[in-house]
Amino acid sequence: MTKLKKFFSSANPRKVANMKVVALCFLAAATFWFLNALNKDNYNTVVDYPIDIIFDTEEFMAVEQLPKKVKIEINGNGWDLLRKYFNINENPFLIEINNPSTKNYILTSEVRRSLAENISPTTLVSMVSDTIHFKIDKIVTRKIKVEIDSSSFALANNFRIDGEINIDPSTIDLKGPTSALEKLDGSLKIKLNEDKINKNFNKIIPISIPNDLEDFLQLQEESVHVKFDIVQFLEGNKRLKLNKSNFPENVSLLQEPNNIMMYYLIDERKVEELKKFEFEAVLNYNNRNREDSTINVVVNPRPSILENVRLEPSIFRLRYE
Repeated sequence: MTKLKKFFSSANPRKVANMKVVALCFLAAATFWFLNALNKDNYNTVVDYPIDIIFDTEEFMAVEQLPKKVKIEINGNGWDLLRKYFNINENPFLIEINNPSTKNYILTSEVRRSLAENISPTTLVSMVSDTIHFKIDKIVTRKIKVEIDSSSFALANNFRIDGEINIDPSTIDLKGPTSALEKLDGSLKIKLNEDKINKNFNKIIPISIPNDLEDFLQLQEESVHVKFDIVQFLEGNKRLKLNKSNFPENVSLLQEPNNIMMYYLIDERKVEELKKFEFEAVLNYNNRNREDSTINVVVNPRPSILENVRLEPSIFRLRYE
């Protein structure tokens, strides 16, 4: 560009004027040729012609973007082809489908005649695309089970759910295309968004559709009532007396313990039941590990009301004399 400016600034003004005249003549000739060419007939070209697939939207729904164009070859006047190529003032060709859920395509041969009439005054030469694909499903209403997303809440330490989680209603009606409903696999998970729950839960929880399906599905209910009870487990410990069983006279423990501690969790409602048990730590020589001469401590009795039982120490090494 800089070189051109230098050329025109240093060139003779008469030469510059002559060059401008030549350029204008060339432009006029090109324009005349172009306009003359457009006035001629019998041109062929391939265009993307706009289409609009129509169906009963009360009964069916498109679950994928519908095709907006179909590729065709046409013949005609240059001006007409130009308008078709750039879709100037061209109304989409309407393709009506009565029951679109029974198949996901239509053959272009089925619409060729009506399309040929629609693109007048140009002439349809051929359908470049032989098939128009679409995905339209029937709209149905189904009952879906409501479940709690277990990752959306957490209980406080040593608290547990007592019994079942009650959800009312336990099922809801969802309306939408069949393929979208099938993605839910029969259930819709709701989020509690609660942390460190330490008391009975009783709340109305809003229902929401997963983001990838919210454009397709309609909820009949907006919320559900979620209720469940929780119970606290208390940490406890007891000092146990040691009971050695079936030990030969020449076998002893490598290190005699001063005491054995039992640590456990227990349902707060069952603490009183512990009073009827007398616990002891049992070392039964017959249950020893012969390979490494060790023996594990066993609590006796071991009632079901105790959970997460832990002994310290829990294992001893044997000494033979």
